[in-house]
Amino acid sequence: MAMQTYPTIDTPAGAVPETAPDWFRQRRSQMPSHRYRDIHDRVQMPEQERHWPGARIRQAPLWVPVDLRDGNQALAEPMDPGRKLRFFGLLAAMGYKEIEVGYPSASQADFDFVRVLADTRIVPPDVTVVVFTPARRDLIARTVESVRGLANEVVIHLYTATAPVWRDTVLGKDSRKVRELILAGARDVLELAGDLPRVRFQFSPEVFNQTEPGYVLDICDSVTDLWQASPQRPVTLNLPATVEIATPNVYADQIEYMHRNLARRDSIVLSVHPHNDRGTGVACAELAVLAGAQRVEGCVFGNGERTGNVDIATLALNLHAQGVDPMIDFSDIDEIRRTVEYCTRLPVHPRHPYVGDLVHTAFSGTHQDAIKKGFAEHRQRAARTARPEREIEWRVPYLPIDPADIGRGYDAVVRVNSQSGKGGIAYLLDAEHGLELPRRLQIDFARQVQRHTDGSGAEVSAAELRALFDTAYLGTPEPPAVELKDLRVSGPDESPVITVGLVVGGRLHRSAHEENNQVAAVVAALRQAGRPIEVLSLSGHPVAGHAIAYLEYRRAGRIGWSCARADSASAAEVAAVVRAAGIAELE
Repeated sequence: MAMQTYPTIDTPAGAVPETAPDWFRQRRSQMPSHRYRDIHDRVQMPEQERHWPGARIRQAPLWVPVDLRDGNQALAEPMDPGRKLRFFGLLAAMGYKEIEVGYPSASQADFDFVRVLADTRIVPPDVTVVVFTPARRDLIARTVESVRGLANEVVIHLYTATAPVWRDTVLGKDSRKVRELILAGARDVLELAGDLPRVRFQFSPEVFNQTEPGYVLDICDSVTDLWQASPQRPVTLNLPATVEIATPNVYADQIEYMHRNLARRDSIVLSVHPHNDRGTGVACAELAVLAGAQRVEGCVFGNGERTGNVDIATLALNLHAQGVDPMIDFSDIDEIRRTVEYCTRLPVHPRHPYVGDLVHTAFSGTHQDAIKKGFAEHRQRAARTARPEREIEWRVPYLPIDPADIGRGYDAVVRVNSQSGKGGIAYLLDAEHGLELPRRLQIDFARQVQRHTDGSGAEVSAAELRALFDTAYLGTPEPPAVELKDLRVSGPDESPVITVGLVVGGRLHRSAHEENNQVAAVVAALRQAGRPIEVLSLSGHPVAGHAIAYLEYRRAGRIGWSCARADSASAAEVAAVVRAAGIAELE
């Protein structure tokens, strides 16, 4: 068999390094690495005795999600007001007590969203609202106006880039003029926001990690002096790794230098904002906390420009896995994931730490065997000590935390994976029948197949799999418990009225709804007809001349799946919802 060739790849053919041992056969490549300078050639690193390598994290830092501002700026399609409000509600429910809500001077949408928070008083009283502004007087004034009247504590976050390349290329100012620009902005913040009753201030020297240590220390001390930072009214100094260019230990050294040399240290909340350009944003944040940081800005699942902001879920659950309370609730990780995916329109990767659909799934037989034995030992130890399984120490191989801690079941860990060696359920349905099942539906269907094979002891063919799938997700009782009689759309495209006729228990229910889509109208009609159902996820695709829809729903606290085929995608989606409303009553 001939090996595939890759004509666009330039296989390294240079010399093996002279000092390399015999077993080291990698050759010098044609990559132009000489164009880039090491961090130590760009920024003078502070000389100091390191204390962070011997430190331990014993308490969670103050988490500050920036999804509504920094994360929103990184979306191809920024969140509309409804999505931002839903995201804010999620953050508050999870227990975040300081939330950056927007960049009010950047757009009318951001300004209006902050005003909604101020005018409706929906922010929990113990939550601090953070707003972001550059060091320009008119933009600072606009920012202050956006939060005027907010009953909550407010942090006004001032930023300016301080690194040499940004000073020279972006701002066109030398170090002295950038310092003057920052202090002028700080004075404007003090003047324009000084009358607000519960206001604090924050300053970020953007690109801190590429700025000269002495220069940025002087600026930060000057700002905290101007703002008269005190223990009763501390100033937040946020030190961003805006573009990650060094190993995490370098960032830790920079943070420890500031931690040990800042004036008014007892009046400063030392904060970090790592990005993930090198893929080590989480490590940078963890080492920064060891080095003295008390506050971490990031996004719930790491969304952000380029490769993202630091991932708070990973950081928090890393603490949880070490026996430290993250002080944020992740006990229903799938509800959090669904909400974030809806609000950002970005999928969470199946291999995302803790959150992805596959992170508790082992396809290897040896892994499965170890996990099964670990579960067995866990159950036996609980029985032996007469303690609940959820209370005893967790030490199951390959699973750093108990999936139940974050609302995950055990079926996907063991039972579903055991099917991956019995014919490749998802692969056969796709290859033979064109069904591209969503990952969580694959898991649910694998349980159906498991029950079938447990009873017969036989291997299943692709045709048998399709028959099982149709019975489980497409079949309906006769007569159906819920039936769609008709559906009509009227009115202008921008504000349509959708009239829905349903037959429920033999009675006709007709209702009109001002909704943006047919599924939302049918869900509302079902609710009025006494068959409430919640759509958790809805997807589909064309197959064999028609469309198929896959619906994940919740009814009466139970989650299930319903599918439907129709001539169009919208008709299939509506049919799946109606079928779910009918079968949910029977389950």
